[in-house]
Amino acid sequence: MQMNNNTDNQLHKSGGCFPSILGFIVGFYTLGPIGGIIGAALGSYLGGNYTRKDTEFLGTTHRQKDFSSSLLVLSAAVMKADGSVKKSELDYVKRFFLTNFGQEQAEKFILTLREVLKQEINLSEVCQQIGRYMDYSSKLQLIHYLFGISAADGQVDSSEVDVIETISHYINIYTSDFESIKAMFVKRVDDAYTILGIDSSATDDEVKKAYREMAKKNHPDKVAYLGEDVRKAAEKKFQEINDAYDRIKKQRGMV
Repeated sequence: MQMNNNTDNQLHKSGGCFPSILGFIVGFYTLGPIGGIIGAALGSYLGGNYTRKDTEFLGTTHRQKDFSSSLLVLSAAVMKADGSVKKSELDYVKRFFLTNFGQEQAEKFILTLREVLKQEINLSEVCQQIGRYMDYSSKLQLIHYLFGISAADGQVDSSEVDVIETISHYINIYTSDFESIKAMFVKRVDDAYTILGIDSSATDDEVKKAYREMAKKNHPDKVAYLGEDVRKAAEKKFQEINDAYDRIKKQRGMV
């Protein structure tokens, strides 16, 4: 796996005194695989003193830390899938943390991500941990975000899709929901139906029911606690669902 040499080189300069949060992460996740991966990534930054404040680059609430830590590890897995980590992908991830936590915390996150990228990631173990604590709507948003990373360079590589599909399977996302999110990034002729989780043979009543169910599962309010950038991404996903429904209604002359 090869890193792009032009990617955020300035971040390396601030890493030497970065306080270790290994003890906190290990305690926070009770030695879980995510905590182990992040802890190992921070090993080179170990220092004698650190405080809970040093973990704010992962979020300020328990659930934000859960989501951000999962995003960090799974982002690395997707970014490594095609054998080359691109600047556009790192920039995409950095924007999320820049919006939610500011420049300093975003830089700490990217420094940690760079170290995670060097590690082997056991997706099965990581995803089992995610499956135990993350609600379904947040899992859907996580998959949507991972597709956003994949598409950051202007194309969705098949190897990255394979990794995201594996993650989706491990965290128990329904196939129809995975295909719905995938269709928002990998366009096909019948993508409007796929986004709603149905096929073109569905009746009008089935179309309406599918839309209501998708809208309920993917409503932005369900992930608002994860931060403004996540909510904005959720709104975009929600709009894709609405647009798909509008296209089908127009094609069918539905009211």
